[in-house]
Amino acid sequence: MHITSQPDPVRLEIFKNLYQFIAEQMGIVLQNTAASVNIKERLDFSCAIFDASGLLVANAPHIPVHLGSMSESVRSLINDKGDNIKPGNVYLSNNPYNGGTHLPDVTAITPVFLNQKLDNQTLETGDEYSLKYPIFYVASRGHQADIGGITPGSMPPHSTNIEEEGILFDNFLLVEEGNLLETSTRQHLSNHKYPARNINQNIADFQAQIAANERGLQELRKMVAQYGLETVQAYMEFVQNNAEEAVRKVIDTLKNGSFSYEMDSGAEIRVSVIINRAKRSAIIDFTGTSAQLNSNFNAPKAVTQAAVLYVFRTLVNDNIPLNAGCLKPLEILVPTGCMLNPTYPAAVVAGNVETSQIIVDALYGALNVMAASQGTMNNFTFGNEKYQYYETICGGSGAGIDFDGTDAVQTHMTNSRLTDPEVLETRYPVMVESFSLRADSGGKGKYSGGNGVIRRIKFLEPMTANILSGHRVISPFGLNSGEGGKVGRNYILRRDGSQENLGSTATVEMQSGDIFVVETPGGGGFGC
Repeated sequence: MHITSQPDPVRLEIFKNLYQFIAEQMGIVLQNTAASVNIKERLDFSCAIFDASGLLVANAPHIPVHLGSMSESVRSLINDKGDNIKPGNVYLSNNPYNGGTHLPDVTAITPVFLNQKLDNQTLETGDEYSLKYPIFYVASRGHQADIGGITPGSMPPHSTNIEEEGILFDNFLLVEEGNLLETSTRQHLSNHKYPARNINQNIADFQAQIAANERGLQELRKMVAQYGLETVQAYMEFVQNNAEEAVRKVIDTLKNGSFSYEMDSGAEIRVSVIINRAKRSAIIDFTGTSAQLNSNFNAPKAVTQAAVLYVFRTLVNDNIPLNAGCLKPLEILVPTGCMLNPTYPAAVVAGNVETSQIIVDALYGALNVMAASQGTMNNFTFGNEKYQYYETICGGSGAGIDFDGTDAVQTHMTNSRLTDPEVLETRYPVMVESFSLRADSGGKGKYSGGNGVIRRIKFLEPMTANILSGHRVISPFGLNSGEGGKVGRNYILRRDGSQENLGSTATVEMQSGDIFVVETPGGGGFGC
């Protein structure tokens, strides 16, 4: 068919949904074939499609902090490997200084080449180029239950450099022209000062990611066979342009604003939003944010970008896929060497899960649209050489300009499930003692913040447990005279009846009969 410079509205809707459907199909394959509880039950993974230059086209509605940052990993691969990228190859990447978020989030990237036998009838003059170079990339990012590091579960509360957080993959060749390079992958996972603890599970989850990507590759080839390469590529651009215009419409309604938000450690995130009415664009400036930290709450620049992308996507009422078009009207300024753009070898494991939440809330504060949510993922890990487990725990969301917050929900940059008690207790020597709402923990206001939860896990054998959390000192803020949410608490009820109070971050040895208690923060209120 002839391609015009303007998309047909019906076809635009079809392609917008087609791209998202393919990413969703990838997610179903990943969930069904993964080995770890983390991916199979908690759904801590994301799948997405990228254009030939590595820009995000569409994704399934998975984990926002993954989706807004994966493009940086794909573009890093293109810049690094270029002409050496071959059909049948799959690459692994988790390097926080090259598009990654933190080391447990490992991305499998597969280039999509046209298959000459399947698609030759769709080729037009000059399109032989597309047989030699990728027309798309598909990627799946999964949070590995353990990737090495100084604590089981690879979410160490007190790491001070990247080596202590686990194994780093930087555009690592996992599959070469269809052949899984298992031996070299195992060597990479074990040849480290703090090696991975369950390499068989790592390999199994990597294979699930390969399978998910393969589904995406097959579906994209089918799309090209049905509609033709020219049409598919044109509408890929139209989908991105549509998202760009949707964000520009939002910017038309916004005002300049700024916000400063302190964390439990005393570190501070500062952001200002400057609207350019003529260009229908915005500058998001993080100048004044605290310098790179000695702790692991540094957020790689890709995470900072993901948080900004998430906020502006949520302000759009239209049903658009999160993609690179959303970023075009935005200029993001993040000084090198600050905690939102750290330099190697800064520790970053909490930046992805904790600091990302603070960035989001600070932006909503600057735009005056929503009070702070719980502002933490309450990262709870436990394990030993045999078991490794990780979960994030829900809390209260913030109230907004015309709505109450929600009780007991995963907020903003995370979107994972909590493992079913039956599965958790079958796979690990622990018991869910109780899991309940934390009454009156949401901030009051004209619209009230949501309540947090109380989660009590009883250990049935000795293990190391870790908590990596925030808002144990500083309350999630209210807006327009609304009250702040109640801070969270972490403590242990020992078998002998004694209570041991913990800070925002802690590593503790649990004995059989001990109970680990996490009380999560409530969201802030809005208005009075």
